[in-house]
Amino acid sequence: MAFVLFPGRHHLLTRFQAEYLHRLTDGEKTVVWAVTSANHENTKRNPVPYHRREAAIERFSLLAGVRSVVVPVFDTAPTDRFAEVTLKNIAATTGLELTPGNTVVACSTPEVAVLYERLGFAIARVENDAVGDPPERPWEVLLRLAAGDGTWRESAHPATLDVFDRYHIEKSIRMVMNDPVVGDEGGLTATRDYRTYVEAFAGGAARKWHSAHPFVRPGRIVDIGCGAADVLELADRDPALHESDLIGVEVARHLFQECVHKKAQGVFTNPNVFFYRRNVLGGAVFAPRSIDTTLSFALTHEIWSYGRQVLSVKEFAQAIYAHTVPGGVWINSDVCGPDGRDREVVLHLTREDGANPARPRRDLADVDADEVTEYVGGLSTRARLDQFVVDYRFPLKFEPAGESDVRLSLGEAMDFLMRKDYVANWLSEAHEQFCGLEFADWKALLADVGFEIDAGTHAWRNDWIVAHRLAPVASLTDLQGRPLDWPVTHILSVARRPLNG
Repeated sequence: MAFVLFPGRHHLLTRFQAEYLHRLTDGEKTVVWAVTSANHENTKRNPVPYHRREAAIERFSLLAGVRSVVVPVFDTAPTDRFAEVTLKNIAATTGLELTPGNTVVACSTPEVAVLYERLGFAIARVENDAVGDPPERPWEVLLRLAAGDGTWRESAHPATLDVFDRYHIEKSIRMVMNDPVVGDEGGLTATRDYRTYVEAFAGGAARKWHSAHPFVRPGRIVDIGCGAADVLELADRDPALHESDLIGVEVARHLFQECVHKKAQGVFTNPNVFFYRRNVLGGAVFAPRSIDTTLSFALTHEIWSYGRQVLSVKEFAQAIYAHTVPGGVWINSDVCGPDGRDREVVLHLTREDGANPARPRRDLADVDADEVTEYVGGLSTRARLDQFVVDYRFPLKFEPAGESDVRLSLGEAMDFLMRKDYVANWLSEAHEQFCGLEFADWKALLADVGFEIDAGTHAWRNDWIVAHRLAPVASLTDLQGRPLDWPVTHILSVARRPLNG
């Protein structure tokens, strides 16, 4: 045998691995480290970027006296052909043809080992080969690190300790792995189709920038939840901001990668464009009093929905206040609950625009995304409300008030109406609440944090949505049957940190 194939994520290397590989290679075999999920970082499953993992492996090889070749393997959808994909990737990257005749596979994960056994490879079972109680696996050591247990350093190899200490990786791992908002794969929800979100961001960027532009203060400008950086592209084209720093912060891995790709492709003319993959609720991103303008678009309702509702929104506002320079500004545009959102109304919905099944489905979370889109898209508006109640992550109660009418709160009515047409991301949208805060709540929250509220702050109604999405299929009345006008749907808040704040 000339090679040892060692597949894994390899976020952390252990002292046991050094001893084991030294014995297994016998000073002659080359270890081929297939570093999986190499294109993922800053997620709960993959908290360490590939280039840091590679650096630690190279130092490990030097200290342990093991000859190594390190190969990045990009993440793939679950497949029983994973072993073959990895071997082909190694061949394409290095020219090495690893076969059962020249390679033994080192793997302690039975589900992965069996894939290589089917191809005829002999398996060295690493931790599972140890006599007596098996030593901790690297991931178990990493979990102790994330939990704040300092004894993780006793099991970690000096190569990992060196790289982690030099690049302050221990702190970032704890932040990412203990983040209460971000999921395992680095997004807010596993059901979101980010392709459609990129398209939506691009389509609305000009409107967003037009609304924010009059209030932007030059200097260090940060767009939190920047999506695919479409608004920053427009800021980049503004001559008045050519000496400003333009900074994008995005938590969703898919969107962050799009931002980095745009910069690499030369989309931005300003050399001072930077992107960070961070969740602001996980800790401070910027130094106190260091940002002149903060932008946030269609973000605060997600913080409300995936966090602890008003507590998380207030924490977010406090974080922005802390990093804003005196006289600096936070410009926030998002959906908004209607004034008097708790008042009861009657919502009239048509049944004539789709199917009306006897009962809603309760299995949509278990079926293919295209099936969800097709099914929900074929429902009538009235039937879609019944389905929304099933899939909605927040309580929504109504009383029937006729064949097509329901009695419920105004806020609940608007929460459904503002989401009913998002069938391509139905389950993702059903995880979010749009109408948690009304205009008065926003003003009180901003003032409580310490912001001064600019005269440009206002709630407004999206009349295009009213004309094209609401009025054709729905209407509102009070409990006495008197027609009600459609309420506000959005807010633009312009909040300034006082000069003496």
